[in-house]
Amino acid sequence: MGHLEHKAQSPAVANCYVLTVSDTRTEADDTSGRAILDLLWAGGHQVTGRRIVRDEPDQVRASIGEQLANPDVQVIITTGGTGITSRDTTYEAIDALLEKRLDGFGELFRMLSYEEIGSAAMLSRACAGLAKRKVVISLPGSEAAVRLAMTKLILPELGHLVREASR
Repeated sequence: MGHLEHKAQSPAVANCYVLTVSDTRTEADDTSGRAILDLLWAGGHQVTGRRIVRDEPDQVRASIGEQLANPDVQVIITTGGTGITSRDTTYEAIDALLEKRLDGFGELFRMLSYEEIGSAAMLSRACAGLAKRKVVISLPGSEAAVRLAMTKLILPELGHLVREASR
């Protein structure tokens, strides 16, 4: 069976959780988290919850761990903490939880980002993978980066990702 047949047999609706990782954002000014929510809803998907945590590895791991244990969640999408500053620790926290990595996601995201922002795209450590048969996607904190990843990569394959992860 090819990828088109897989996509045709994939769920049309995914149950997603959104986690913003930031030392400064609040729900009122979390434009990246809001963009993820809006795009998921516009795509017909369900949002099971949303949270903001500081960029502390223990908080990130604990928040993701709670959702990995939640039977109502199929996809966890994070935004923030994927850069290279000393405070950007989301990549390491998430990478430690992943059982399978989707290296192509980060590669494609950086390629698309390069087309928009040039060589600065190499500073992004956006990544994706599977943990406990759930999809975990880590996006930069920039609203433009979130919109790029959601529209070009995530939304077109979300049902397919859920289908494959659950098998």
